[in-house]
Amino acid sequence: MVRKKKCVAMLLAGGQGSRLYALTNKIAKPAVSYGGKYRIIDFPLSNCVNSGIDTVGVLTQYQPLVLNDYIGNGQPWDLDRAFGGVHILSPYQGKLSSDWYKGTANAIYQNLHFLRQFDPEYVLVLSGDHIYKMDYSRMLNFHILHGADCTIAAIRVSPEEASRFGILNTEEDGRIYEFEEKPKKPKSTLASMGIYIFGAQKLYRYLEEDAKKKDSHNDFGKDVLPAMLAAGEKMYAYPFEGYWKDVGTIRSLYDANMDLLGDPPAFNVNDASWKIQSRSPLSPPQYLADTAKVNNSMVLSGCEIFGTVENSILSSNVVVKRGAIIRNSIVMADTVVGENAEIEYAIVDENTEIGDGVKIGERKESGKGIAVVARDLTVGKGAVIEGGAMVEKNVAAGEEVKK
Repeated sequence: MVRKKKCVAMLLAGGQGSRLYALTNKIAKPAVSYGGKYRIIDFPLSNCVNSGIDTVGVLTQYQPLVLNDYIGNGQPWDLDRAFGGVHILSPYQGKLSSDWYKGTANAIYQNLHFLRQFDPEYVLVLSGDHIYKMDYSRMLNFHILHGADCTIAAIRVSPEEASRFGILNTEEDGRIYEFEEKPKKPKSTLASMGIYIFGAQKLYRYLEEDAKKKDSHNDFGKDVLPAMLAAGEKMYAYPFEGYWKDVGTIRSLYDANMDLLGDPPAFNVNDASWKIQSRSPLSPPQYLADTAKVNNSMVLSGCEIFGTVENSILSSNVVVKRGAIIRNSIVMADTVVGENAEIEYAIVDENTEIGDGVKIGERKESGKGIAVVARDLTVGKGAVIEGGAMVEKNVAAGEEVKK
């Protein structure tokens, strides 16, 4: 008996994430830390398992080492399956040619052999850089009910934001009659979320046709979806009304983290009915000294707090020494913050040492923006890093870093 899967997910996780600057110099965007405990890729992986999809291809390309190591055999997400499970799919040398992934569509095209071994009826295409909780099985049922060839998850955005997205113009029943890729003057505010479901055979055909076009960008939004629409294929928008954040910029990543704070938070990651799994390291309990002051913050296990933490998120094993102040900031794992240092409106990446008396960011959020310090760096004693500055190399003691 031939075994097959009803639906296989293909998770696009190879993007460089250039708009995250220092945070993605050494790692892929989906591997960036979020909410102290998680990495961005935890959300689509957890959504797949919670939706009953147990076969996922993760397409990696840019700086894949940390991401590949993090995913491992997929066990934390219950994706260590004998038939199916999670598979890392990187560009490789073939008999006739070898190519980096040229675009989102080309990445899937280069892995059609992976899809065909499972003979799925449907293919779910996901992006690895969004924060959200979504039941893909409901979207698949919508797709089947409408007899669609392609279904695109869509969310309402503000008129000011609409030009940043692919915009879907639809009939009353949700059928798409026009697709505009980042239009200057959008006709609607219904934005594509970059989540697609295709009939498998239809997808194969359009990817193979796209691969033959020399002038194609090999991209879903620019090429494949418009080609399907022009050919009269049945394409529908699936409305989504939950929390969804594209964390492709420093500002959006910062805002998505801050959305975890407050009572109630704008985004709840502690919902037992839709658990978000992660490969979090085992750490000792957090320690709060008698000098510690912590207010409206998430402080993970292994942290040692001797100073003040307000309205901030600290990943595991962060040390905040006496007199140090962290406000409105995100400090990632294994970072040490020296005595009397001040960090405000900033993101400090993993395994970074902040010296005594260092000042990072602005006391009040200003037009300068959020200061960012990359991973594996040392910021010397008494250094000053201005709001909005992007630090990608070690900073000497007493040095000033301007935006």
